[in-house]
Amino acid sequence: MPESLSAAHILAEKIDREGPIPLSEYIGIANASYYASKDPIGEDGDFVTAPEISQMFGELIGIWLSDLWLRKGSPDHVHYVELGPGRGTLAADARRAMAKFGCDPQVHFVETSPVLKTKQAALHTSAAWHESIDSLPTDAPLMIVANEFFDALPVEQFVSTQAGWRRHMVARDRNKFIAIPGTQTIENQVSKSSAGLPNGTILESSPASSQLFEKLAGRLAKQGGVILVIDYGYDRPGTGSTLQAVKDHLPISPFDSPGTSDLTAHVNFHSLANIAKTRLLSVHGPAEQGQWLKALGIDQRAKKLAERAPKQAGSIRAAHHRLTHLDEMGRLFRVMAATSMEWPEPEGFVYGES
Repeated sequence: MPESLSAAHILAEKIDREGPIPLSEYIGIANASYYASKDPIGEDGDFVTAPEISQMFGELIGIWLSDLWLRKGSPDHVHYVELGPGRGTLAADARRAMAKFGCDPQVHFVETSPVLKTKQAALHTSAAWHESIDSLPTDAPLMIVANEFFDALPVEQFVSTQAGWRRHMVARDRNKFIAIPGTQTIENQVSKSSAGLPNGTILESSPASSQLFEKLAGRLAKQGGVILVIDYGYDRPGTGSTLQAVKDHLPISPFDSPGTSDLTAHVNFHSLANIAKTRLLSVHGPAEQGQWLKALGIDQRAKKLAERAPKQAGSIRAAHHRLTHLDEMGRLFRVMAATSMEWPEPEGFVYGES
């Protein structure tokens, strides 16, 4: 279809032609259009990510990766991989910190947005770009960072009805997009433990996330390395929809003007952890972002930055609060790592008997 067509137009034509479509397909089309057309990050965009709040976030990730690399024996050849690297800010701050330890990996960005690729290239002239993880190198360990990446992948939803479990579909009611139960029975796609749940109960999953993470875990099992996932999500499966949309920093309905808002859903860390374990990776966390950053020394880093730049002390304290406080990103965001068998245990997580 012509690039000039909006996501809403493409979706409307598709639904009018084919009938209701799965929610995951709706999200995929809407988000592909959204990220291809604009830079959504920052105060002038729709949302702000942790790397844009403060340099401390990326610096601590760089130190965390460097510590793993050093304790692994400082391998000569290693790749830094970031999934959905935004403007490239996290990687710039992380690489600056890593360079102080002599860690200078080759940089790879998995990115599909032409708008964001241009901004990343301004900061990382020697990076390699990939449309998918399939073209990532296979010759050395991978240090993979995924900050606010998995939340943007499509989710499936199943709703309990009097006629049984049905997949949530997206239809059109006049000129509006709406979610409706599908007409086909999908009992075999819902766990037997879900039997007896009240009508209207929603179960959510992300096959796209699971498939991608399984591929990444397989790569780490063969090549060695680590993956760090930071996102808002949950540690244990539950019920209910977590699908949400943000536009101009305000929540809106996910079915209003698709392609012009950021559609996300909470990440199922329990599922990702189980996938990692099937590949014999060691799982660390998930931990609360605030606790993890504090364990890595963000309090001390904030104090030092404030001492060096007294005029910015207030903004530094505000950034520290936003990243770590329980009422801000500190509790909502989770941090999980998975390492290959021969790599050391990473810092920032609580170890011991459970």
